Order: sequence, then structure tokens, then C-alpha cells
Amino acid sequence: MRSGRTFMGAHTVQFYDNETFLIKVLADYVGAALIGGNRAIAAATGEHLAQLERLLAGRGLLDASGKATEGHYTRIDVNVAMASYMEDGHLDEERFRASIGDLILEATQDRARDLFFCGEMAALLCVRPGCAHCPSDIVHDTAVRAERYINLLLDQVDFNMLCAYPLSAFPSASDTGIFHDVCALHNEVLPAESYDPAAQRDALQRTVAGLQQQAHALSREVHDRQLVEQALREVNIDRLTGLPNRSVFQDRIELDIKRSQRSGLPLALLFIDLDHFKEINDTRGHEAGDLLLKAVGQRLCGHVRQSDTVARLGGDEFTITLAHLHDIELVTDIAQKLCDDLARPFMIGAETAYISASIGITIYPRDAASAGELLRNADQAMYRSKERGRNRFTYFKSSMQDAAQNRMAISNELRRALENGQLEVYYQPIVDLVNGKVRKAEALLRWHHPERGDISPAEFIPIAEHAGLISRIGNWVYEQALARARHWRTRDPHLTVNVNVSPLQFYEGNGANCRNWLGTAKPGEVPAVPEIGIEITEGLLLSSDAEVLKQLLAFQQAGVEITLDDFGTGYSSLSYLRRFALDFLKIDKSFVYNLECDAANVALCEAIIVMAHKLGLRVIAEGIETRQQAELLRRAGCDFGQGFLFGRAMPAPEFETMLAS
Repeated sequence: MRSGRTFMGAHTVQFYDNETFLIKVLADYVGAALIGGNRAIAAATGEHLAQLERLLAGRGLLDASGKATEGHYTRIDVNVAMASYMEDGHLDEERFRASIGDLILEATQDRARDLFFCGEMAALLCVRPGCAHCPSDIVHDTAVRAERYINLLLDQVDFNMLCAYPLSAFPSASDTGIFHDVCALHNEVLPAESYDPAAQRDALQRTVAGLQQQAHALSREVHDRQLVEQALREVNIDRLTGLPNRSVFQDRIELDIKRSQRSGLPLALLFIDLDHFKEINDTRGHEAGDLLLKAVGQRLCGHVRQSDTVARLGGDEFTITLAHLHDIELVTDIAQKLCDDLARPFMIGAETAYISASIGITIYPRDAASAGELLRNADQAMYRSKERGRNRFTYFKSSMQDAAQNRMAISNELRRALENGQLEVYYQPIVDLVNGKVRKAEALLRWHHPERGDISPAEFIPIAEHAGLISRIGNWVYEQALARARHWRTRDPHLTVNVNVSPLQFYEGNGANCRNWLGTAKPGEVPAVPEIGIEITEGLLLSSDAEVLKQLLAFQQAGVEITLDDFGTGYSSLSYLRRFALDFLKIDKSFVYNLECDAANVALCEAIIVMAHKLGLRVIAEGIETRQQAELLRRAGCDFGQGFLFGRAMPAPEFETMLAS
């Protein structure tokens, strides 16, 4: 199986308006062939060959001697070769066949590689404007005869041919006929889908590539073609990278879908997001970030065919559309090469930068029926790559869309749940393991959905955090818990209700939540033991955010007891236990489960309890379900217990009844 193969016998014409674009086209064509391990022949002027080879060397495809690092590369300097088949501006067909034709025939004998031949036709056939040896009528006749011979060769042997013509070779309306003839002799015209001079001007202006083919038609209507080109480029091209922008991407993928419908061949959309790009901007400045984005765009282009589309949607997001896929397994190979290439170091000025990429992949028509659905699917798959650790690619699955729709539905319904009275605060008792009395309660939120039934907090709390609802819901829970705690203190003046606080509640509002909560004390009354305590996670302490630390200190100074929840399941760093004046440490239920049968867990719990007491912390063990577990923890010195043994989380009236009994 020959690698890098797309289709054989392709006779393609590419029109160009400046030499910079010509060199890029030749480099992309030759580069794609070499990356696939194939044979590439480039025929151009010596000056253009030198520029081409510098660009290929910069991509790592040619070594210092000009030899291909992959595949096989041959150069033809037409300034030298033209003398063998041109005479007085005329093409000598026999000599042309003996020179160029024999070279192609010989190259196709290498059965291990496909052949890709690209030629600068202006130089190859001496059709440069103003050439004294090539009158216009002879030039055009020469081009048609040469193209017909190439078609004869394509019928005999398998190879691919790219013919590049400058638009300046067809300068006037009288050249329309020959322009049609040249296009008709090729089975693909680039960069547009097809050449149709009768199409509406607005449709042709939808992409920059379309401008290349319509220039001869516009010349009769627009006096200054350069101004029109520049205006269209500014609309359709990303100024930073030179890649198609979101608008062009949208048009191209719509066209690719139509072509896929006609051909029956699938297409793939790759959504690429750079990992840790923000760190480059933050540490080295936006100028370095811009240089990095340019370099990323160049690397991406080096892994695709000329018929594929690489676009920048904005920021650090790129897309690649792979059309006409005869072998869908090639998508996996390309995605892996992209990950490997983008993980290589980038030279940004005099410094080295490292990034990686998370890629999401979706296939048409397997996964979706429209461009919008494809982009959404690829985006979801890309985020799954992020969740799995970055620097990888993930194919879209329908379950991702189902999960996304479920999250969206829950998010929308959660916004109405508070007003509709669907949320309720439950309370789970926390008892003194020495005397068995209830000393605390943990406030736990429950959602009674009228159609879905009870929804687990593990499902809706992360969605509330993502949707920006957590502070509003958290404040409501605090108010409910505070009111209940003050009422229950008429029975037990030492009872405290603990409220779980999300890290996002500390980050939002520049400390507003902290000020509001501390401002709820009754005028002139500061209870010896505040009615409310808070439970936080290890991740909050590890953030070392100055604003967060300031708020925690304010709670401590106000006498609010702070409990470190789920100890032992996160980072379990001991340094923050010394830095912060915590009051309680809560052993996670995973250590308590099956405690009476697991000596290792007993040892861990004993070690945690001893360490906490040495640091002046009291210990709560959660998840206690049996008397044996409670007794083992009590003997180990654990201060408080929480779990089904003492009571499940229950509505406030039931908790009050329990207190009364």
C-alpha cells in the first residue's frame, strides 16, 4: 500500500496572481508528496526553485544538500531545460516528449511511490508576459498543445500533475476563449470548486480562492483589481496567520459537504485547540503569542493536501477539513502526526516554547448532516480530549451530544428551580462519638424535580458551577441554614450547622459572599459559637490566591469554624494544615468503608487522627454505617461521627423532631 495516496491521474490547474503565492502552492504540493513518502518533481525557474527549496528545508523536508528527508525530490531548472524543446517561441513536440515526457515515464517506473509533478507553466512554456520570443498567439497554442500531451501521458501511466499559470497570461477579454480551453484540459481547477465565469459576482467573492479565477471577468468591470483583491482578503483571510478565517471555513465546509453528497466519499472535520497557549501570552507577551500562532498555522498546512482546508476560527482555535476520503483510517494517522508535530518545540525569537494540542474529530455523514452540527460535534470531542489530559485526539460519539443536551437541560431547569420551590435543604446529624449527642449538622442541598424526580447533587452542582449559578444557590442555602440554626439553638445553644462552600463562591464578586455572610449576625450579638460553620476542600487552600486567603482569614477572625472536607482524597499536602487555622478535619468516607475488615484503613485513620490532634484540629469521620466502625474510630480518638448509623440527611422538620427526642 503506497502511503499518502489520495487519487491518481489528477491533472490540476492552479491560477496565481503573485509569485509569493506560486511558491507557497508549489511548496504545499511538493511537501504533501514528500510527507507521504512519494516522488515529487518540480519544474520552475532557478530563482523560484531556490525559494521553494528554502521553504521545504524550513519544514524539515529537505536536508542541507537539497535531498529529501522523506520520499524523493527532483528539480528541473527550466531556464536550462527549455532550450531542449523550445525554438523561436515554438514548442517542438518531439523534443518536449523526449525531455519532459521521458522524465515522467522514467519516474513512474518506481512502483513503490506515487509521482507528483508540478510545473511553473509560464517558465516551462515560455509564456511570460512581454517575452519577445513568445507572441501571444504562439504562447497560447503552445500551452494547449503541451496540456493535451500531458493528458495523453495521464492515460498511459499513473501520476499527478499540477500546472500553475499566472493570471497575467490572460490579460484581456479576448483571452477568455483560451482561458476556457486551458481549464477544460484539466480535471480539477483550483482554488475554487470549478471555473464558472457566468456565476454571480457575489458568489465568487465568498472566498479568496474564488478571486483567483474570476480576475479575468472582473477586469472588464473593475479598473483597479488590486484594490478589490485586498478588500476581499481583509474580509476572508485571518490577518495574523494568512489562513482562511471563520467565514471562509463555513463556506468551504458547505461546499465539501455538497461534494461529499455527490461523490459518496466521507469528509472529516478536525477541531484543534492549543493547550496552555494562555501561558505563552501571559509570560512572554502577545507578540510572542502571535508568532507562535503563525508557526502553528504553517505546521498544520504541512500535513494536509492542497484540496483540504486549514482555517483559524479565532484565538488559539484551528480547524482542518479533510475531504474526498477514500480511506477513513488516514484521519487517525493525520491526527497523530498533528499531535506529535505540535508537541515539538517552537523557536519564538531567541527562545523555545512548548505547547500541545487537543483535537476533536467528527465524520460526515456518519455523525451529522450539516456544517453546524459537525462543528458542534468536533468541539465536544475536543473538550473530551482536554478532559482526558490534553495532547491527544478524540472521535465524536453520540453519547457526548446526549450528555451535552442533558447538561443544557439541567442548567436551564436549575435556573427556575429556586423560584419554583424545587430546592430543599436537608440536614445530616454529626454526633459526639464519646456521648452520642448531636453537636452539628451538615446542610445538604436536594433538588426535587417534578418530572425527573430527585436529582443527585453530584450531577447538578458541577453544572451550577459551570453556569455561574453556584453563588446564588449557595447564598440561598446559607440563609436557610442560618435561619434553622438560630431556631434550633433555642434547644441547644452549642449546635452548629455546616454549609459546604464551593471554591467559585470565593472567587466571584471580589469577596462579596464573605462580606454578606459575616454581615448576617444580629445587631449587638456575637454568639460564643457562631451558628454556621463552613466546609471547604483542599483545592481551595492550594490555590494560594491572595483574595481567597483574605476571606478565609476574615471567617477565622469572626469565629466561624472551618472544616476541611474529604481529607485524604485530594492533594493531602500537610503544609497548608500548618499555614491555616483550621478547626476540623473530616476523614473521607472511602477510608471508613469496611473499616472493621481492613487493617490498612484502620491504620490510616489512626494516623490521620493523631496528626490532626497534634496540630490542634478536631476530627470528624463521615460515612459511618455500623457500630463496629463507630467503636473503632472512638477508640482511635476520633471526636465526631457522621453517617447512616446516626441518621441520613433529612428535611428540617424531621431533623427537629430528632433533636427533640
